[in-house]
Formats: sequence, structure tokens, C-alpha cells
Amino acid sequence: MTSQRIAVLLMAYGTPRTKEEILPYYTDIRRGRPPTPELLAELTARYDAIGGLSPLKQLTEAQQTGLQSALDAIEPGTYTVFLGLKHATPFIEESVEEIAAQGFTRIVGVVLAPHFSSYSIGQYLGRTREAAAPHGIDVVGVESWAIEPAFIDFLADDMRTKLAGLPAHTKVLFTAHSLPQRIIDGGDPYPHELRATAEAVATAVGLMQPSQWSIAWQSAGRTPEPWIGPDILTVIDELTATEDPEKVDGVLVCACGFVADHLEVLYDLDIEAQHHASERGLAFARTACVNDDSAVMSALAARVVSVS
Repeated sequence: MTSQRIAVLLMAYGTPRTKEEILPYYTDIRRGRPPTPELLAELTARYDAIGGLSPLKQLTEAQQTGLQSALDAIEPGTYTVFLGLKHATPFIEESVEEIAAQGFTRIVGVVLAPHFSSYSIGQYLGRTREAAAPHGIDVVGVESWAIEPAFIDFLADDMRTKLAGLPAHTKVLFTAHSLPQRIIDGGDPYPHELRATAEAVATAVGLMQPSQWSIAWQSAGRTPEPWIGPDILTVIDELTATEDPEKVDGVLVCACGFVADHLEVLYDLDIEAQHHASERGLAFARTACVNDDSAVMSALAARVVSVS
């Protein structure tokens, strides 16, 4: 019976679940190199600033539950959703072992990131295939959902609401996590994926480019190599560096590269970017993250079924 059922591996970045897990988590991100005491203290302080720890663990588990419910509504008893994380337990490889132990012979991989990049979604699916190969498990994946209608509708609906409470000359900034420039120079489609989302949402809301919206990047890694930009803080500076009487007086950030409230949203945007904007006299707001929105989870479930 199990061999006729399909495992769905829902993958996400992962987060520390306790203060004690911050060090091993950060070490894993740094490919086994422990952070300096100064870097560890800085990361810990960021977690403290958002309440002690990120809510990402609970939100990712809620997304798992939501996807399972949506799949059960489509094809009851056919799909079982497992969670696999990149930098925390259960690691992707651990979950594939569990899937194999339960006798599944097919995995559909879904990454909780809408925009394909070889550096992100490509790596998640690659790790899944590598772990599944010794077990003879077939792996297929949902590689992009950048313009999934339910995702676009979610962002557009909240954007209209937020814009109604902001000044008339508000600029919308669509953001996603920056990547090393060398990845993009190699032909990676990531920036085009983000632009596709931005254009779809802007069209739905009726925004004009460049006067009413643009793209910025955020949360770049601290490495010697260049990362793609412009960074959101730089863009905020540029918005106020003009004497135009019609200059921007508000910023609405649509962090469409992220689908759950976590450190890069709750600190990098809600604290750091908001403070940066306020110091320059700009109103600031952010659109909501998808989290476990039922319409988006149902749309992801439909995509799972379509590729399986």
C-alpha cells in the first residue's frame, strides 16, 4: 500500500529552536566553520531584538500542516508531507532516510521559496536527489511558483490595504534575499524570477514603474565577494536624496522573496529598514508574509499533484 503513496518533502531554511542551537545553526550556515564570538553575539542580539528566537519553526510546521490538509482534500490518503530543513533538524537527508524507511518510492520536493535559483531551490532539490538515489527513490520537484496566481493575489490584496494607509507618494520596494553576484553572472534566473513576481503584483495593483515601484535586495551575506544589489537601505537613501517637491514620502516593502515571518523579515526589515526610513522622514510599512495562508497552501498542493 505504501509503495502506491507519494512522499512530499517540504523544504525550508531552518532556524534555531533554542538559544543553545544558535551556535551549531550558525556553524552549519558557515559550512562547518564556527563563528567568532563577536559574530555569534551579533546574531544572538538580533534574535533578542525580535523576542528571543525566530517564529520560523512554528510557521514552517504550520505550512506543513496546511499543505497536508490541502493535499488530503484533493486526494485523500495519497500524499504524506515530510519536513526537511537546510540548516537544522530534521535535515533534508534525515527526512529522506525516514521516507525510505517508510517504503515510499517517489518524492515530490517543494521548497518554501517561490523564486528558482540554482543556489537555493536547485540546492534543496539536489540534496534530495542525492540522498534518495541510494534508495532507488524517484524525485521530482516544484521548481518555481513565482507567478502562482494565489501567491500574486495574496500579495496584491495586502498591498492595496497597506497603501491605503500610507502617504500618496509611497514607493513600493519588492525585495528578496541577495545572492553572490557570481551566481547571477553565471546565468542564474533568480533576478528574472523576482521581477516576474513584482511585475505581476504591480499590474494587479495598478502600479507604474519606475515612479511607483522598484526592486531592491536585502540580507546580503558578509563575505568578501560582491552580492547583488541595490541593497534596500541604499535605495531608501536614494529616495530621499532629491529636492523634487513630488518626492517619495513613504515606503512599502513587499518581501516577496520570503514566505514566512523570520529573522530576515522581522529584524532586517521591521527593525533595521524601518528605523533607516524613519530617520529620513519616510513612512514605512511591510506587506504580510504568506505563512500558512490556506489559498496559497491549496495552490501549492495543486502543483504537487500536477508534477507527481
